[in-house]
Amino acid sequence: MAIKTIVIVGGGTAGWMSAAAFSKFAQTKEARVILVESEAIGTVGVGEATIPPFVQFNQMLGINEAEMLSFVGGTFKLGIQFVNWGKQEDSYFHPFGDYGYQIDGVGFHHIWMKYRKSGDPRPLFLFNAETIAAQYRKFGRTEDSGRDDLPPINYAYHLDAVKYAEFLRYFSEKRGVERIEGMVDTVSLNNETGDVDSLLLKDGQTIEGDFFIDCTGFRGLLIEQALKTGYEDWTHWLPCDRAWAVPCEQEEDPLPYTRATAHSAGWQWRVPLQHRLGNGHVFCSSFMDEQEAQDILMNNLDGKPLADPKQLRFVTGHRKKFWNKNVVAIGLASGFMEPLESTSIHLISTGVAKLLATFSLRGVSDVQRNTYNRLTHKEYCRIRDFLVLHYHATTRDDSEFWNHCRTMSIPDTLQEKIDLSKWNGQIFREEDELFTSTSWSAVMLGQGIAPDGYNPLADVLDQESLKKEVSEIEKSIKYLVYHMPSHGDYLRKYCPVSTT
Repeated sequence: MAIKTIVIVGGGTAGWMSAAAFSKFAQTKEARVILVESEAIGTVGVGEATIPPFVQFNQMLGINEAEMLSFVGGTFKLGIQFVNWGKQEDSYFHPFGDYGYQIDGVGFHHIWMKYRKSGDPRPLFLFNAETIAAQYRKFGRTEDSGRDDLPPINYAYHLDAVKYAEFLRYFSEKRGVERIEGMVDTVSLNNETGDVDSLLLKDGQTIEGDFFIDCTGFRGLLIEQALKTGYEDWTHWLPCDRAWAVPCEQEEDPLPYTRATAHSAGWQWRVPLQHRLGNGHVFCSSFMDEQEAQDILMNNLDGKPLADPKQLRFVTGHRKKFWNKNVVAIGLASGFMEPLESTSIHLISTGVAKLLATFSLRGVSDVQRNTYNRLTHKEYCRIRDFLVLHYHATTRDDSEFWNHCRTMSIPDTLQEKIDLSKWNGQIFREEDELFTSTSWSAVMLGQGIAPDGYNPLADVLDQESLKKEVSEIEKSIKYLVYHMPSHGDYLRKYCPVSTT
């Protein structure tokens, strides 16, 4: 059956990102696009840190970056600082850009390991522009330097997710998306096909549609409550199931990175915006009670609280089908991967992108559903493995929680990655896997997984040329960062907080 009406159920970040992407159909009158949301239902506003593909998502929509960041009080993000993960009092940085670059087909971290074994004291982070810029609280774009021989700066954003949804609402409605205020009372299914036919709102309105996007958060109003899709639970690998979140005052210029500080049964996020700090404590209720978790958060803020702490409950995992019948779940309705590596908003954008790539106004076919579900499941599994690595790769034995994480069984796919890296330092990025070899290297080395060897091709390179090239990489990064403005100055010039 041809798709003439697309109904998005639920607003928030997921709903309005979906609406913004599908507004192209409304703009060209190819299909009617409706978003149903209720102001009486709150949104989960913890996804305030993003990763670089989110920049491309906004570019795809044609959004003006400076205008958007000004509206949402956004800042730039060069990576994540991890504190107390491998062991207490330890710290390392997971950058968005690469360490150096491949030289004659040899990954730079292999070259660095070769030098390290020969006594070179230079740490790996010296060869990453994002890490050095973050250390000096600077930000800039390589193109601003006027030179084409310097490394690129890879970045993402910190943003107020509620304000971002508001920004996208204006964006989408201008392009023809129809917003209907209302709370869904009943979901009607087709007796023959089992597809969703219509929604009955509490005020008596009936909303009919041919295709539905479920953005109703953890409830999964369509994908779960109506279609009974089922859920795959991953808490045996990712045991944290609660979070306290609270904003606080920002008492200095915002840092150009997120901070994740491990505590005795979880970890605390710190996300700097222009006008406030976003904070939260993710924890495991099997190892810590709720009051203790709240106290840890409130006692470790960098400014005065701006609201009462808000609690979130979740189960890590995903729906057994992301696309079921004529319903696709986007955002928290599709599953939840805790915000340790800022993948929540990323999974919204990639979910929408895959949906657009497989979408057809001719109708819905099995091949579309199967392809979408297979690709999305693979994406979730790869991200899951990377998150599990943070918990498992630790020497901490100061609490029952860390003893559990250190000794728990892990997915075979993750174990294979760890074993290969230990053997010869090799990390394969499988197909279009999100996290690069730099990401895996940063966490493994940062948390004590040191390889026993490296790629032997590093030994057969021209050593004199190699030495010069490695030194040039270090020099170019120092030059680039030295000429950058401070992050605060860049924000004040480029995208100061909007007063409207």
